[in-house]
Amino acid sequence: MKMEFDLEDPLASFEEQQNCSISELFACESDHMPTQDCIFLRCEAVSLISQVQFSCNLDPFRTYLAINYLDRFMSRQEIKKGKPWFLRLIVISCLSLASKMTNTPFPISDLQIEGCVFEAGSIQKMENLILGTLEWRMRSITPFSFLHFFISLAEIELRDPSSIKQALKQRASEIILNAHYDIKFVGFKPSIVAASALVCASGELFPQKFSTVRASIVACEYIDEDTMFRCFNLMQEMKRMEPKHAAFTSFMSTETPVSTECAEKEHQKKENLIFL
Repeated sequence: MKMEFDLEDPLASFEEQQNCSISELFACESDHMPTQDCIFLRCEAVSLISQVQFSCNLDPFRTYLAINYLDRFMSRQEIKKGKPWFLRLIVISCLSLASKMTNTPFPISDLQIEGCVFEAGSIQKMENLILGTLEWRMRSITPFSFLHFFISLAEIELRDPSSIKQALKQRASEIILNAHYDIKFVGFKPSIVAASALVCASGELFPQKFSTVRASIVACEYIDEDTMFRCFNLMQEMKRMEPKHAAFTSFMSTETPVSTECAEKEHQKKENLIFL
């Protein structure tokens, strides 16, 4: 069964959805969200996924998708405490499903978590339970599905838009990936997370473009400004916990017109940004 898909374009491979509009993505994004009910075991489960990602050097987008499945499954299926092996089986099954969805086969033996070794049959049964619980909605609508749309809103106002778009998208993606591990962002819609991440990225990389990007995104009819304001502030707090200058590591590794000296100056300015 071939199910490869792109997180940025989740419905692209469905013929009937080839002309899917952005309004349709906004309309159905809530169906792909977890609920607050999954909080009590989430930290442990996400920690287990992080262990596998580190030990197996997994693509961060694959583990992102696995956490998405995990959140949504635990929102709909009661997970009883006192059975740590059961949570581990769920984690491995989510990672296995994410690997299949991204068409990146991975030996089940390499996905095993220390202290728990499951047979392929047990993992397959859990996969089927997850698929049924999620009603086979595995092409998740995530914040990555909205990045291109929000960037396009501000594109007309940006100079040298191609290089700025690349930088904004890359840094916003990093912020989204980091936010996915934090329980505080579980309640925000994917579109709100995407919009907030881009505003954060613009203030960090191009402070002179911050007002333009912010105004363009806030003006979007699908965005609630107060909700975005709360998400933006949480992201600012999260970024302050990052190692100094870590945000510029991957950004500066790409071909952009911003020099290291300029990046340092922009980094110093970002603390003065205010979301009005």
